Amino acid sequence: MIEAAQLSSLDTVLEIGPGTGALTRPLAIRVKKVIAIEKDEKLAPALKRDLASQNINNITVLQGDILTHVPTLPAGYKIVANIPYYLTARLLRLFLEKQEKKPKSITLTIQKEVAERIMAQPPNENLLALSVQVFGTPRIIAIVPASCFSPKPKIDSAIISISDISDIFFTYHNIKKDAFFRLLHLAFTQKRKMLINTLSHIASKKDIEYALRTIGANARARPQELQKEQWALLATILQKVS
Repeated sequence: MIEAAQLSSLDTVLEIGPGTGALTRPLAIRVKKVIAIEKDEKLAPALKRDLASQNINNITVLQGDILTHVPTLPAGYKIVANIPYYLTARLLRLFLEKQEKKPKSITLTIQKEVAERIMAQPPNENLLALSVQVFGTPRIIAIVPASCFSPKPKIDSAIISISDISDIFFTYHNIKKDAFFRLLHLAFTQKRKMLINTLSHIASKKDIEYALRTIGANARARPQELQKEQWALLATILQKVS
């Protein structure tokens, strides 16, 4: 994970869920500062005491829930973390879609199946993949077999890195994030249905058919078949006709 994050001695790293500090300590050796936020009310003070006893002074341990309390972070910070798998989508949305001050990169250990979903391309696109790919470039670094963990889980994991994170996609296409994601959520709510039907209550079927032709898509296209650039064009066109 440390190699995948491409860290330098000038970096500030946000670690989510440090636990007993197994990743925290080697991170601190590589970077300028580690900000570790731990939800558990017992683990956080225990980690603080342990680090203090070892005279490690470039780690700040905060107790709190990352979903409700994002610490103050400098520009260009990086996220490196082993997170609870059920938080993956919510954390990615928090730091990619919701945060004005975005991380420079995100490196996580997540469920292998979820990592593969994030990497998906048309005609197997999905909402999670689009929600990540419009902000940055995801890459699976390594597969981590279940046998590497104790106790052994039922699933394999993967280390995934998301680099080049920014809002450039939205500024380049001159579209608002809120409107773009409303369109995506509406379309993928019924992903097996044709877009001409799922989007019919925000525009007429005639207008939707025209928009699909304009972006180079089939009139019978389904959401998983469109490229992210086509979604940007579709959002722009529908905004004008709806």
